Amino acid sequence: MNVRKLKNFILQKIGNEIPDTLKYHGIHHTIEVYDTCNKYIKRLKLAPKEGYLLRSAALLHDIGIMWNYGNHEESGMEYARKILPDWGYSKNDIERICGMMAATRIPQQPQNLLEQIICDADLDYLGTDKFYSIGETLFEEFKIYGIVKDEESWDKLQINFLDAHRYHTDFAKRNREPVKREYLKILKSKWNID
Repeated sequence: MNVRKLKNFILQKIGNEIPDTLKYHGIHHTIEVYDTCNKYIKRLKLAPKEGYLLRSAALLHDIGIMWNYGNHEESGMEYARKILPDWGYSKNDIERICGMMAATRIPQQPQNLLEQIICDADLDYLGTDKFYSIGETLFEEFKIYGIVKDEESWDKLQINFLDAHRYHTDFAKRNREPVKREYLKILKSKWNID
């Protein structure tokens, strides 16, 4: 298991193969989730093996979107199961990685700490000053894929999503949830929604 080499391989694959239509789910998102997971690893002083597995899952969590927009977690897990044995990952390691990838499916339902971390890392931006800039890339992607048609349908989708979303780790509950709630309040007042 060499996460650094895996990272180079996966980022190169995404960089070379990802469609231009994926404005949000691009290489920048994978790097952002990976970096956020690294912060959790340091903050929580995770054991090295747990860190390897979490980093691996962060690199692979959205790779399936290149082949299957609607059910990308499943396609990504299929890909992980195919390539990871060649990288020295055991069957058990691969299943734990796939569990983390599956946990990021919306609505998120993590079953353990590593799954909670990757879920919170995946949507970390919702509770940060990157809310609007990163959100704009998702808006553009959703317009391309016909999920929303204009700013109003986007904002209403965001309101429903933010209302339903919950962070899982203590850190995110303390540091991201309050900020996310402020953005929700702003969006609701923009459209006069209580």
